[in-house]
Amino acid sequence: MSRPESSLGNTLRAWRARIMTEDVGLPATRRRRTAGLRREELALLAGISTDYLLRLEQGRALRPSRDVVAALARALRLSTNETCHFHLVAGLLPPTPQGIPQRMPPGVQRLVSRWGNIPVGVFSASWTLLTWTAMWTALLGDPALRPPEERNLVRAVFEGPSDMDHPLFSVEQSTTEFKAALVADLRITHGAYPQDEEFRALIGEVMSNSEEFRDLWSAPALGSRLGGHKRLRHPLVGEIGLDHDVLKVPDHDVRIVTYTAEPGTPDEEKLECLRVAAARSALPLSSG
Repeated sequence: MSRPESSLGNTLRAWRARIMTEDVGLPATRRRRTAGLRREELALLAGISTDYLLRLEQGRALRPSRDVVAALARALRLSTNETCHFHLVAGLLPPTPQGIPQRMPPGVQRLVSRWGNIPVGVFSASWTLLTWTAMWTALLGDPALRPPEERNLVRAVFEGPSDMDHPLFSVEQSTTEFKAALVADLRITHGAYPQDEEFRALIGEVMSNSEEFRDLWSAPALGSRLGGHKRLRHPLVGEIGLDHDVLKVPDHDVRIVTYTAEPGTPDEEKLECLRVAAARSALPLSSG
């Protein structure tokens, strides 16, 4: 069993072994006895001495500075979760993200593009709609017809029109359970991005305009799951019941929202009618 103090060194060696020279723009050399970067190559990329890197890997240096950890994380091309883990094993608090990601990860974009037969929308951690399928438009109306600030689900739910005419608001039906779950997720976002001024402004705005939001924000309850079964009235197919699921992509901090119908039900037939209508309209995958 390895000693606890050697975990930093073991982690560094394992990550160094998985990086090839071509991955980091270094020229390939003759065949190596071991896989991965040489110690001196990683030290060069990180801007530290080879001797200091050796002491880190051997467990003789246990408390690298935050700058050294950040430099090694960049050189090793660590993911967000790996960077957080690296800080922890180095005895440091993980870095605080500056702002909520507002860009669609390519992998998620490809995934959504293959789900063209169901309503799918992708939201940021502040619940701003980033991209959506043609079926989302067929079911809820076209978000592109609204300015970007009106594509935020928090505003739609807590500041939306009373006639339920908002394409996001109309489906949620704003049950107490859903609102509590939404606010609980927002509190998680608030803790993860304390320096995001745009998000803080959003919370301040809704706090000022909605007493219900203020009450839920101050409540200690964590809320329940965001998904569930939704019923809505559609102008083309009438009332339709759909399963509503929220899938989180932690490393990019986006929420994939889907609406599906139980197979073999009238609701599935109605969703198929909407799919045919969307296909006739030739509505493309959209994004904000």
